[in-house]
Parts: sequence; C-alpha cells; structure tokens
Amino acid sequence: MDRYCLEAVGRIAGEERAPYSHITVDRLTPIIGAEISGVDLARPVSDPVFDEIKRAFLENQVLVFRNQVLTVEQQKGFARRFGPLRVLPVEDIDGDDPELVIIKASKESKFVAGEVWHADGTADPAPSLGSLLYMHRIPEIGTGGDTLFASMYLAYEMLSPTMKAFLEGLTALHDGAVPWQGYEAPPGLPKSEHPIIVRHPETGRKLLFVNSGFTTHIPQLSPGESRAVLDYLFGLVAREQVLNCRVRWAPGTLVFWDNRCAQHHAIWDYFPHSRYGERVTVLGSVPAR
Repeated sequence: MDRYCLEAVGRIAGEERAPYSHITVDRLTPIIGAEISGVDLARPVSDPVFDEIKRAFLENQVLVFRNQVLTVEQQKGFARRFGPLRVLPVEDIDGDDPELVIIKASKESKFVAGEVWHADGTADPAPSLGSLLYMHRIPEIGTGGDTLFASMYLAYEMLSPTMKAFLEGLTALHDGAVPWQGYEAPPGLPKSEHPIIVRHPETGRKLLFVNSGFTTHIPQLSPGESRAVLDYLFGLVAREQVLNCRVRWAPGTLVFWDNRCAQHHAIWDYFPHSRYGERVTVLGSVPAR
C-alpha cells in the first residue's frame, strides 16, 4: 500500500465507537463487517435493540446474523424496519413473490449473479439502501460460495487529494444491461447517471460510487480517458484486500449490507455443487454529491 492508503486505513481503523448495551458486535475486520449476536430476528425486535442494530449497520456496512430460523415474512418484517421493499415484476424473477429474489446456482448454471465487484441496482435512478440475503442451503461439500464485501468509504479515502478533486465534478453512467453481456437481456433495463463521489445520506461520509458490475463510462471524458480512469478505480477495489471482509455462509445466516457504501463479490468456487438463498431489498434514494 502507498502512503495515501496507509494513512486512510489508519484513520478509519482508529475511529472510536461507543459501546453497545443490547447486542454483541464482533468486527470482522478493522474496516468493514461485523457479526451480531444476542438477537433472534424471528421475534419482534424492540426499539432499543433496533436502534443499536441500525447504528452497527451504519458503522460496519455489513452485518452478519448467525443461526437464524426465519420465514420469508419474518425476513421481510425485519427488512421493512429500514424502509419499503423493492417490488419486481413477477415475470423477471424466479417464484411468485415480487419482493423476493431467489439466489441459486447448481450444476445446470451457466453463470451466477454477482461474480464481479458491484453494488446492487446502481443503474436505478434511486439505488437501493441495502440487501438482506438469507441462506438456506450451502454447497454439498460444506464449503465454498463465500462473499467478499469492500468499503467504498476507504476506497475514496485511499485516493490522493488531487484525484479526489478531479473526480468530484464527474458523473458516471450505470447500465442495467452490463451483467447480461453475451446473453439475451430482458427489455426495459434501467440506465442512470450518478456522481462518482457521493455522500452517504445518513452518515454524511464521502465514498466512491462506481462499480465494474454496472458502470460503463464517464460522459465528461473521452472514451480513452474514461476507460483509463474507471479501470484504475475498478482495479483499486479488486486489488486492495484491506478494503475487504469475507463472509462464510452457513444455513440460517442472514447478511444485511449497505448498498450505498459497500460493494460485494460472490465467489463461484463450488461448481457443480449448489447453493440456495433468498434476498429482499430495501429501497433507497437518489445519490447526492
């Protein structure tokens, strides 16, 4: 890591945090991710407990709840404490629940969603607040299928002051058709233009808001310049492991991540074995400079 990276890691890792009274928070890394214990999400969550969960969410970007036994409605009920759920056309999903997305892979799969670094739904005019994935079944061999998450707060802080100033005035186009390259894409996929540097709507912290899963180009630059800048930013996320935490799934694990400030990368290292989970998504807002 260069000087800017080391300084940024030191600043973020050294931030003081208030203690918790109602939940236990075990950080996965000094930068991102935490396991939450002392909570049964199948039961109503009291306001004091919810307030601490929300604070932990904003502080850690990714929360892992182990050994949860949840129905779909209980999963949705917890998610709705954070906001309305995203509703998709039934013809665009597996199953018949427009609020539920099935995440599955098997020996018949030709690809799996999320194999590149991305944040969910950034091509939407108002990208989501966060996603909650509940894992029902992991690969039969008992391992594989981990998910990596990366902090876009730290990705921004790793940039030099000159690069930050350069990116501040730029936007980038996000295209929902990018993951479908090489396949027949469904009609009506969204495209949206968002600032490259945005502020988190709740924490107020600046973060990097481009991702290799959906971002195509920077309109204010020539094609060559745009490609060079985006390749550098995408490479930063893929290369710098200090940005990451790693979640190893088990049946009954619920992971809730903040799509506004974290990217993720699903590792498909378990073919021809299978994995099955169910995800709900909380609606968000238009990114602001």
